[in-house]
Amino acid sequence: MTVIVRDVRPEDPEDAAGFARVRRAALPCMLGNAAQVAFDWAHAHPDAHERPLVAEIDGEIVGCSQLGIAYDAPEPGIGSVNIYVHPEKRGRGAGTLLLRASEEHLAEVGATTLYSWVLDEPGFRAFAERHGYAPSRSAHFLRLDLAGAELPPLQDPPAGVELRTAAEFAADPRPLFVLDALTTADEPGDVGAQLTDYEHWLATTWNHPLLDHELTTVAVVDGRPAAFTAARTDGTGRYGSGMTGTDPAFRGRGLAKLAKNHSLHRARAAGCTEAFTGNDAGNGPMLAINSWFGYEICATEVRHVRTLG
Repeated sequence: MTVIVRDVRPEDPEDAAGFARVRRAALPCMLGNAAQVAFDWAHAHPDAHERPLVAEIDGEIVGCSQLGIAYDAPEPGIGSVNIYVHPEKRGRGAGTLLLRASEEHLAEVGATTLYSWVLDEPGFRAFAERHGYAPSRSAHFLRLDLAGAELPPLQDPPAGVELRTAAEFAADPRPLFVLDALTTADEPGDVGAQLTDYEHWLATTWNHPLLDHELTTVAVVDGRPAAFTAARTDGTGRYGSGMTGTDPAFRGRGLAKLAKNHSLHRARAAGCTEAFTGNDAGNGPMLAINSWFGYEICATEVRHVRTLG
């Protein structure tokens, strides 16, 4: 059986469905569906030079690759490549071919350093190291049994604090963009990010098909958005925390925990049965918050890095 690697066909719904199916099978803790995949392809920033690839065997999509340039990073030349192969189709060379094609494309568009998330399991780590990638920092996927968990009781906001949904900012989401940019700027990670393009944020974050405006919760202090938890839902009862953060000027007041607790309670009332989130392994404060809610680690990834040339 010959493995064929090709570019995705963005106009073909079968490609989006196959891409989402493989990624879901390879990494069940990650929310996603065909609509989200197609949306991301259609709204990719041109400076990211994204080129999603799929691997086929006898016409069946068995693997896929997400790759691009971190155009919003302070340093130039940083690329990323994440390879997913269906668990039932591993060991047939799809991962190696996808990685080779991805690296060739990223080198052509100016990448000099590549980062890749790899599951913290011997086989996956050996694959990465065999292809020249060295381990760096790690991050956890966490899961909460939202249907059966005993969530912390709801608390009234303190004086001067109001809880609002993202839907209440529909007329002017810019204050949420400002808050997102502030919290993203010092998020732990190997590659920094700077949110500066409001129109692109509107198109790709605010209008993302997984972002649930009714469950996304914002803590507002004296009229200013100070903390938030971005909620994602995929229509199958799965809830994901896209980002939870606090403006540095308001940290230490428990606002992110307050917002997330209200969001989780409303998510359960809306019929969500599982909640997922992710944390950098070095982000102690958020790990403590998620442990308080009852989240448990369901998978760990290690970010690997390779210098090209």
